[in-house]
Amino acid sequence: MTWHGGVLAGFDLETTGTDPHEARIVTAAVVEVTGGEMTGRRGWLADPGIAIPEQASAIHGISTERAVAQGRPAREVADEVAEALVELWRRGAVVVAYNAAFDLTLLTAELARYGLPSLADRLGAAAGPAGTGPVVDPLTIDRAVDRYRPGKRTLEAVCTVYGVTLEGAHDAFADALAAVHVARAIADRHPTVAALAPELLHERQVSWYASWATGFQAYLRRQGSPEAVVDARWPLRAPTPAATPAPAPAPAPAPARA
Repeated sequence: MTWHGGVLAGFDLETTGTDPHEARIVTAAVVEVTGGEMTGRRGWLADPGIAIPEQASAIHGISTERAVAQGRPAREVADEVAEALVELWRRGAVVVAYNAAFDLTLLTAELARYGLPSLADRLGAAAGPAGTGPVVDPLTIDRAVDRYRPGKRTLEAVCTVYGVTLEGAHDAFADALAAVHVARAIADRHPTVAALAPELLHERQVSWYASWATGFQAYLRRQGSPEAVVDARWPLRAPTPAATPAPAPAPAPAPARA
């Protein structure tokens, strides 16, 4: 069985901001999908401990007042989300997150903020080199297999490309489930991706992300930001921007032919 026919765990966070080292969890969702059918789901609403900026509330619909009144302590939420992911990894699932470097880095920062065990600590000997289990990031894979496609790479845009219905963008449940369906659609369209074992696909994404980050950094510098730095590490970014050269990228798989 290929990885996309097994158990996939969609993961998404809605947050207070766009810096994964500083932003806080507002909502979180983990959905379990087996053979394309959702077989489990968990969701959380957190009181992030800080005011939710209006621009963030406008995106995900959660106000500071609602989070304070209805949300659970952020420490408990971060701990439970981490445990949910680790449990799924231990069961052999692949965690799917769209733009995984953001969500997993933010979760890691929250765990550190509250003095909680990291994902690597919880996984122990089962942790990979980056301190997680196998991760599939449809954004990173899509950039590699369809590098020159014009247009945006938002989850909404990529859902359209792969014929996936996204009901309620920026709802953690909807985004987590859509990420899984996009990952499955990419695998169906690109057999070379589907054929990779989860651990090898994870390794390839490390290189694909580094290749994209290196190119995007060069683009920003050509556009008038000579000191721009794009962290090339995936799926966890370092606490400070990467200052070392990105590893050499692996070649992207050739698109499947009809």
